[in-house]
Amino acid sequence: MNMMKKKIIHILKQKGKKGIGIHQLEKQLKCTKGGRKSEYYDCIEKLLHNEEILIQKQKLYLSTTSKGIRAEIVRLNTNFGFAQSTDGKTEYFIPGKMMMGTLPGDKVLLKLIPGKGDNPQAKVIQILSYGSGEFTGKIISDFGSYAILPDNMIKYPIYVSKHHLNGAKDGDKVLATISSRGTRHSEHEAKVISTYGNAETASSCARAILDLHGITDEFPFEVIDQARFMQKRGIKSKDYNHRADFRSEIVFTIDSADAKDLDDAVSLTKFDDCYQLGVHIADVSHYVPFQSAIDKEAFQRGTSIYYADKVIPMLPKELSNGICSLTPNQDRLTFSALLTIDLNGNLIDFDFQKSVICSCIKGVYSEINSIFDNTASSEILEKYQDISDKLFLMKELAELRIKQKKLRGAPEIITHESKIITNSQGIAIDVIPRVQGISEKIIEEFMLLANEAAAMAGKMKELPFIYRVHESPSEEKMELLNITLKLLGLQNRNLSSNIKPKALAEILDKSKNSNINSIINMQVLRSMAKAKYSELPLGHFGLALENYSHFTSPIRRYPDLQIHRILTAYLNGMSGKEIRKQQEKHTIKSAIQASCTEMAAIKIERECEDCYKAEYMSEFIGEVFTGMICSVSNNGIYVELPNTVDGLIKREDLPKGEYYFDGIMQYKNMTTGQIFKIGDTMTVKCVGCNVNNGNIDFEPILE
Repeated sequence: MNMMKKKIIHILKQKGKKGIGIHQLEKQLKCTKGGRKSEYYDCIEKLLHNEEILIQKQKLYLSTTSKGIRAEIVRLNTNFGFAQSTDGKTEYFIPGKMMMGTLPGDKVLLKLIPGKGDNPQAKVIQILSYGSGEFTGKIISDFGSYAILPDNMIKYPIYVSKHHLNGAKDGDKVLATISSRGTRHSEHEAKVISTYGNAETASSCARAILDLHGITDEFPFEVIDQARFMQKRGIKSKDYNHRADFRSEIVFTIDSADAKDLDDAVSLTKFDDCYQLGVHIADVSHYVPFQSAIDKEAFQRGTSIYYADKVIPMLPKELSNGICSLTPNQDRLTFSALLTIDLNGNLIDFDFQKSVICSCIKGVYSEINSIFDNTASSEILEKYQDISDKLFLMKELAELRIKQKKLRGAPEIITHESKIITNSQGIAIDVIPRVQGISEKIIEEFMLLANEAAAMAGKMKELPFIYRVHESPSEEKMELLNITLKLLGLQNRNLSSNIKPKALAEILDKSKNSNINSIINMQVLRSMAKAKYSELPLGHFGLALENYSHFTSPIRRYPDLQIHRILTAYLNGMSGKEIRKQQEKHTIKSAIQASCTEMAAIKIERECEDCYKAEYMSEFIGEVFTGMICSVSNNGIYVELPNTVDGLIKREDLPKGEYYFDGIMQYKNMTTGQIFKIGDTMTVKCVGCNVNNGNIDFEPILE
């Protein structure tokens, strides 16, 4: 292989900018038969993958002969695309006609061209290597000819021959790949990889989305085998050794009614001068040894994925819903954060211990909320009668912690999350806002405190660690927020790029009782950087905390599992130096991997839920709703309904006239003077729902 590589590079160096045809080079190297031919194409594939050579119109060139900006196509729209430079610093806008038929994942060379907008504009001048070419779409047929209409990639149907349908029928949702490339998107040909059934069924579309992203709910045999062994083994007498025993204390979980992966339980005692809070987390690291098959699989997954009524777990259910889940009335091994809080709600001391608990009850958010608002039934009151005093004590402490959060200036951002209700067939029958009650806030505050304490422990002991970090907003995003706030009449002075969290908290507070409160929350959220994982303690802007990590969900997040492993090593007597030698490299890799898998999970969850929302709204086509303009774009105006569903009013469906879009928050009809801006209430009619790509179309109803 090395000799073949040297010969190929030598010939391409001689050919220079002229290049050589891929088959011509094959003949020149006398590789037209048998093993030599196979070796030749394997070598070409490897050189293309490593970007040492490039291919253009079936001709091969050395990469060094081409000048241009190296980039990767990252996403496509119907009429344009975007490419990210290989250093990750710049994103380029590419007009559709200048993309040379490239698809996401393709490595390219770009040339800058004049253009307007926030992103520098470029055109593709050469394709260095092809990506997977996989995409999801819907089979359409016309007079016996078949094509795949991509969900989001390009606007053109892609031809697929009958022998490449793989059993798919007209109207089916499919996962496909490009089998033959043209120089334009409309010239590509595809073949079906997998078929999922009716494209107007959200569950079919969700399965296709998961496959496209390489996500599966199935685990390798070795992983399942190990998990089943752990579950069957249970807890042995020796497992109780060297653990704090909290089985005689009142410890319980609080979660949603349908939750099975219960990874946190709480306990609380009040003394004359302080509170003693126990946050007891499933000791997953006890069951998932470092570098075991389960650990490697969990590292690759990074996080569990939740959408509609489904979960794709990070760990097999034998662990996540079994021996690791803090099931009531069962002994469970835990890792406890013991937190001492003064009477003003300040954390004054903490300790971490391996422990064992026996949860006395599975608390349910809705049930506990009904106790707090005096609407609980007699059955619910009876269920919680033995822990009622503890619940009200927890409410008291959580309120103190919320006050402390406000005092340090953490912005209280309210997001509109959706809860999708499905029937026994998995079809969406309702979409409602996910409401956070008092019990949800209690658990949130207690988990935040445990996570903060874990980060402080890692930093103080100089351990290799994974911090949850959230950096300050960028200068560009602050400039955009300033313009938006001025247009909404909320701010005259400019917010600086070195803004403190408290300034954003004050803006949110100012709009609290206004009809644009939800819009301000959204705009402030968009101005912020994305939270991520890092081996460095960079602080958390959104929580206004110097130290923060993720410790409380090792069943669902890999960084928490790795932190448990590091803290366990420290409790077992290993020095910081020894732990760094053993775990530092893996910890850094884990932070990078977890950030990537989290971003992918958020994207997948959003895409799947969009399909379910479209499925639900398809029952209401022709009906009229009142909503609020939540965002504007070149395509038109997005209106969000009170149930959190949002739909698009296309630009061409706005009332007649010539429109000016300010690029930020409003459309103005230059003919009539009518303005449509973010925050305005609007009456709309639902005119179309495409479950296949999760799009909902509205039309305005104007008086």
